[in-house]
Amino acid sequence: MFLQEVNETNRAQVNELIQQQWYSTKMVIRGKIFDLTMLDGYVVYEEKKIVGLITYQRIDNECEILSLDSLKEKQGIGTRLVDSVLQKAKHERCKKVKLITTNDNLNAMRFYQKRGFDMVRIYPNAVSYARILKPSIPLLGDYEIPIKHEIEFEINL
Repeated sequence: MFLQEVNETNRAQVNELIQQQWYSTKMVIRGKIFDLTMLDGYVVYEEKKIVGLITYQRIDNECEILSLDSLKEKQGIGTRLVDSVLQKAKHERCKKVKLITTNDNLNAMRFYQKRGFDMVRIYPNAVSYARILKPSIPLLGDYEIPIKHEIEFEINL
C-alpha cells in the first residue's frame, strides 16, 4: 500500500470514489455545502485501486477534515490518512485540526477519540437542516440510529 496526495492524475478516480461512498460529491456540514471534488486530500492505494481517501481544507490557521473513507477496516488506512493531514497541518503551522461527524457514527467517534481528538461541540438537529440542502441524507444511520446531530471534534497541534 502506498500513500499519495490527491492531484490532477488521480482526481477522476478520487471523484468516482467520493460519488460511490457519499452518493454525491457534495457534503453538508454546519449548514454549508462543500464540493469534495475541489478539496485537497490523500489517497491510499493497494496496487492501482484506492482503498482509502481523506479530504480536508485549510482556513486561516485551522484545518478541517471533511471526509474519511477506509475501504479496508482495521488495517491502519484511516490512521495513516489522518496522520498525513495532521503532519501537513503542523507543517503549515495550523493550530488545530477539526472535523464533524453525526451522532450515529459511533465507529468514527471511537476512532477519532482514540487518536487524541476531543468532542468539543454538538449541533442539535443540524442534520434536519442539512437534509433541506441535501435530501439524500438518510434518516437512519449506523446501527439504525436516527441521524439528527452533528458532533464536532478537534485536536490542538
